Amino acid sequence: MTSSFIASQTESATSAPAQSGRRKLSLMLLVAIWAAIYFTSLFQPALLDDADTVHAVAARMMTVRHEWVTLYTNGGVKPFADGVRYLEKAPLPYWLVAASYQLFGVSEWSTRLPIALAVLALALLLFRVGGRIYGEEAGFYSALVILTSFGVYLFTRFFIPDIIVSLWLTAGMAFFWRTLEESPPSRLACWGLAATIALNVLTKGLIGLAFPAGIILIFLLLTGNLRHLLRLRLLSSAAIFLIIAAPWHILAGLRNPAAGQSRGFFWFYFINEHVKRFLGTRYPKDYDTVPLLLFWGLLLVWLLPWSAFLPQAVAQVRFRLRNAAFDPRGRANLLCGIWALLIFIFFSLSTRQEYYIVPTFPALALLIGGWLGRESAPSVDATTSRSGKASSTILFGFGILIFAATTTLVLISKPPAPGTDIAVLLQQHPQDYALSMGHFLDLTPQALGAFRAPLLGTGIAFLLGTGLSWFWRRRGKLFAANLALAAMMVGFLYCAHLGLMIFSPVISSKELAEAISREYRPGDVIVINGEYEAGSSINFYTGVQVRILNHVTANLWYGSLFPDAPNIFENDESFRDLWNSPTRVFLWTQTNDIPTRLLRNPMYSIAQRGGKLILSNQPSNK
Repeated sequence: MTSSFIASQTESATSAPAQSGRRKLSLMLLVAIWAAIYFTSLFQPALLDDADTVHAVAARMMTVRHEWVTLYTNGGVKPFADGVRYLEKAPLPYWLVAASYQLFGVSEWSTRLPIALAVLALALLLFRVGGRIYGEEAGFYSALVILTSFGVYLFTRFFIPDIIVSLWLTAGMAFFWRTLEESPPSRLACWGLAATIALNVLTKGLIGLAFPAGIILIFLLLTGNLRHLLRLRLLSSAAIFLIIAAPWHILAGLRNPAAGQSRGFFWFYFINEHVKRFLGTRYPKDYDTVPLLLFWGLLLVWLLPWSAFLPQAVAQVRFRLRNAAFDPRGRANLLCGIWALLIFIFFSLSTRQEYYIVPTFPALALLIGGWLGRESAPSVDATTSRSGKASSTILFGFGILIFAATTTLVLISKPPAPGTDIAVLLQQHPQDYALSMGHFLDLTPQALGAFRAPLLGTGIAFLLGTGLSWFWRRRGKLFAANLALAAMMVGFLYCAHLGLMIFSPVISSKELAEAISREYRPGDVIVINGEYEAGSSINFYTGVQVRILNHVTANLWYGSLFPDAPNIFENDESFRDLWNSPTRVFLWTQTNDIPTRLLRNPMYSIAQRGGKLILSNQPSNK
């Protein structure tokens, strides 16, 4: 017995350094993959019109106005000009970007930095949580899924808070899981849960409370453990929640009371932006709803390539009614299943945008990572092994189809002539632009000629990545097989980045803003013919407040109702007078929507790019 004990202790002592070394290597590999995908894409392309620069301007105005409670957008810094109140969003993402601006200056990369760091933080958190629940290899795979999934990359290309929501929700569920393991639950676990819920409320409003509360209640109900709620230190946890979440809401209400034609902050933020948005009656309706089946089906695209293993991962979830039937792994599967399903059902009953399901990704990543870790276990059963090989075969077939399709497009398409504006090759579908990816529906076979290099790279990446994964999985080299898929996604996402740079002039007005900046003199006026969002990057890149022609709607509508709103809204008569005055006017407009009825004097083209142009009532200074 003594010799057996000494042997076991020796084995434990020697395995601990090896395990620590493997953990460090895993972390280094995850950080390297994150850097290859997210750090390299910080600096290009230009920030986009619409939400990207609307939100970036709001963050910059915090630093310019030294106002950290009320959001403003369409403000000016050269010279300073008060913006329009922007009361529909929770403040935390803007605080993070404003802090980035304070530290590093206003730039494209400092705008994207907080979102990129949130992806890294989420991956590292999943590595720890998945490792604790399913084993260290499963934790590694969970992090790998988040870092390399197509949807995570796509929905962090512009400034929206959903990946930060995912981070807080994952941290909250980790604290809740800890309360289940502890007897009694510690203050750290209970207060950590309350704090992450509060931070999520400050990130995206009431869903930050509704989602974790709903997940926890349903989980405890299905496991017959509702009494656990009484163990969560409810009074002190509620105090922590209120200390973090309440001050901003109270201050925002006090600083934005009902005035003029507005009904104040509380009505707009809670009723219009939460209740009415859920019911689909929010005004203005500057968004569209994805068809329900497409909303669910697109999950397979957003989780590529790991969606190949999603059926096996989801099949692990067992909805039973009593806690005694569950081991820790089974309970974790149930928690993740409820987490993903609740969010899907919530948005299925409400308005649906493609990126609304981003908070389901960590739960699904944990399920997929858990299954991949189980597949890699030495004692894996034959059924699990066969299903992994079957998924790998299907994925290889998909890779062959992608290679065939992209290669065909490259062969039949012709590269556009040098200097061709890609916008002239597109077929516009403005009815789809309320969808977050709507502009990409404008692509035509002719336009695809501009994307020959990224298309070819995509095809090669999918062929090699899925092929190597299939080859190694059939030979039992599962770690190599999964790394092949991750490497494939690094290559594919780089090609997607190149494609976004090519398409950038269509969805950003940076080049037009630079043309204005070269000509701009104090006293000149910039006018957008359309919604502010359509050309909001003009405001961001010039630093000049813009005026709006005949569109007091969308993001600027509610702020325009306050008595102190700047006088930036032009109608036909006022714009005609402005155009015919000695003041120099720069007019941003779509090429297919030039207001010729108002431009009686000679007009001069200053710049044209991406289906948009800048007209002026005076000739160029250059």
